[in-house]
Amino acid sequence: MARVVDTNSYHVDLAELMRIYETNYAKLNRLIPTAPEVGDVRCYQAGSLTYQLEVREVTKYTTLVEIFQDDELPVFPLPKMTVRLYHDAKVAEVCDCENASRVQARYDYPNAKMHQKDEKFQFNQFLSDWLTFCLKNGISRAPIMYRS
Repeated sequence: MARVVDTNSYHVDLAELMRIYETNYAKLNRLIPTAPEVGDVRCYQAGSLTYQLEVREVTKYTTLVEIFQDDELPVFPLPKMTVRLYHDAKVAEVCDCENASRVQARYDYPNAKMHQKDEKFQFNQFLSDWLTFCLKNGISRAPIMYRS
C-alpha cells in the first residue's frame, strides 16, 4: 500500500530559525548602545532612508528594542518592529511586526488572518536582511526626537 505524503505541510526548520535568531542578535548588538537603558535611541541614515532604534525595556536577561522608519513618505517603508534580545541565549526574535504580535512558528494555510505558513521565519529573515543592509550602508546620525 502506498504511503500518502502531505507535500503542502510546512515544518519549522528549528536549526535555521535559531541561526537567524543568533545572527540577528549579533547584528543588532552592533547597532544599539553597549549598556542600553530605557529610552536610548540610535538613528541611522542609509541612502535617503532614516531608521531609528529605541530601547523600550531592559531587564536582567532581555532588552526590548523598537525599530521604525522615520521618513515621512518612504518609498520602501520598513514595518515597525519590536525585537526582544535574550542575552543569556544570545538570540534576538521579532515579537511584534506591524501589529502582528505573538506570531506562531507555523500556521495552517489558509487561515482567518491570512498569515503565511512560515510567518515567524519571514519576519526574522526580513529583520536579518534589514540589519545587514543597515550595517553595510548606514551611517549613524543624531536621533530625530519627535514621536507620535
